[in-house]
Amino acid sequence: MTQMTVCLKALLLAAALALPGLAMAADPAMEKDGMFTDHKGMTLYTFAKDAAGKSACNDKCAANWPPLKAEAGDKSMGDWTVVKRDDGSMQWAYQGMPLYTFVMDKKAGDMTGEGKMDGAWKVAKAK
Repeated sequence: MTQMTVCLKALLLAAALALPGLAMAADPAMEKDGMFTDHKGMTLYTFAKDAAGKSACNDKCAANWPPLKAEAGDKSMGDWTVVKRDDGSMQWAYQGMPLYTFVMDKKAGDMTGEGKMDGAWKVAKAK
């Protein structure tokens, strides 16, 4: 084999190994046991007072229930959409429902927000 062939094979192998990692980074959340978590494994929630595509959780509410932030350049894909918040920031939503974490969840897998505010907060689940 020529040195160029070896280099080309090495580049193709590196590209093939990198692609799955790039695809994972594009997903806004992960699914575990039918429930959604952020990339740190923290439980995601929906809020019953939200309307499809519109967050009703702002100011102090958003301090306790941090929105699942969408970065500049993130694009909606399938059931995952990017919604604009009242403060102008962007947030991920699943099937139109904005997603949040909860400040009282201290470690991956905690679900202490489930049922808060007379059931208004629910663990986000794949449908």
